[in-house]
Amino acid sequence: MQQRDVTAAERTKPPRTAPEAAHDRRRGAAFALLASVQFVLILAMSVLNVVLPDIQHEFGLDRAELALLSASYGMSFSGLLLLGGRLSDLYGNRRVFLLGTGVFGVSSVLAGVSPGLWTLLVARFAQGVGAALAVPAAMALVSVLHPEPARHARAMAVWGGLAASGGTAGMLLSGVVASSNSWRWAFVVPAAVAAVTLVAAPRLIPEGATGRSGRLDVLGAVLVTTGIALLSYGLVEAPERGWTSPVALSTLTAGGVLLLGFVITEARVPQPLLPLSFPASPRRATALLAVFLGAAGITTIFFMLALYFQEVRGYSALETSAAFLPFGLTLVVSGLCVGRLVQRFGARVVLVAGLLLAGLGLAALGLIGTDTPYVGAVLAGLVLFPAGVALVFAGSTVTATTDVPRDQAGLAGAVVNTALEAGPAIGLAVLVTLATGRTTDLVHTGTGTASALTSGYGFAFTVAAVAFAAAAVGALVLLRPGPTRGGG
Repeated sequence: MQQRDVTAAERTKPPRTAPEAAHDRRRGAAFALLASVQFVLILAMSVLNVVLPDIQHEFGLDRAELALLSASYGMSFSGLLLLGGRLSDLYGNRRVFLLGTGVFGVSSVLAGVSPGLWTLLVARFAQGVGAALAVPAAMALVSVLHPEPARHARAMAVWGGLAASGGTAGMLLSGVVASSNSWRWAFVVPAAVAAVTLVAAPRLIPEGATGRSGRLDVLGAVLVTTGIALLSYGLVEAPERGWTSPVALSTLTAGGVLLLGFVITEARVPQPLLPLSFPASPRRATALLAVFLGAAGITTIFFMLALYFQEVRGYSALETSAAFLPFGLTLVVSGLCVGRLVQRFGARVVLVAGLLLAGLGLAALGLIGTDTPYVGAVLAGLVLFPAGVALVFAGSTVTATTDVPRDQAGLAGAVVNTALEAGPAIGLAVLVTLATGRTTDLVHTGTGTASALTSGYGFAFTVAAVAFAAAAVGALVLLRPGPTRGGG
């Protein structure tokens, strides 16, 4: 009800003065700049997906080297996010944002001119470092631009949708690059956006929090960064090598032990990198789970449907990218609506509706067969899921960042994005394992390879649909309506 009163009051306000209008335009331009960086940092995760075979051929990589290259950006990005958030809160939002964007831009150029595997690996890892610094600081700066509760809720709703849009754009761009002369063109857009940002940001973006006194939890930073990196690599290797293989078992065990050590450390140090109470609140934990599921669902759809289109249906790389166009278009349309929907119905309703809608999309994809027409279950899934996941990211981002103190804005951005990065690593590994197990069982019973593969993908999609439905029920029960409709 309070949100309706605010809206009515805004309608009765006198016309804005010229300075006020100019201030609003400046805020809009600053938000657009921050959003473009967030968009490209997520795009960079999937921009090599379709062109990996070209890189493998040029550099003569084996499967292990290719897996390491595929995981390198995500490993450093996810592993350093909490440290990036803490640095943003300690040393200033804009300063850390510009530093991260600069590192990302320089490493993008290095990646584009890499003469061999190890140079490209270092560049991709450095891109992830830059992204881990820039992303939490950017989210904190959005709070500086829009401190008013209603405006902040709407801005966070739009911000939440950038993750899905960026990942989709990366997949589509990867397909376009695959049809060109060189995979190196994949790094032109990231480098260009970073360069424009470094020029425009000092004039457009306010300084934000300039930092505060405090100590950096070095031990916690080392434990969480190393732990997440090892766990991520183990999860990438496990579906391919087997969960009990020496590489997978050792990295997963070591990563788990280090993360347990991180939790113990954070409970004891006076100024932890991550106060354990921060992600443990029922509202925030529910929102983070929704972010995790949404990211896992997107990655699973891109990974499995790309294989399905190319290995089962015989699509080319460009045709595969074109098949995902409805997904991208739906995200764009949904992204234009999420801010208003959150303001009108509240983050809780939007989040629950999004989980149910995305679950329906996954259930539709669970029906695919070797000769399923594109216009049918496949297209339905590629429209329903992105429509739902846009709502999921919007509602969960608003819920996770509501009532966060200004001096923890960087931390909030880091935690949300850590959940975003954990989804593809953990969720995809689990679902790929389920799909592989189902495929193997069917092949042993005499089922043809194409049919067995398709059945495995369908089984994984169905399991994911059940998880989304369960999360919707949990969100409905655990999330209580907030004091304002805009804040959820």
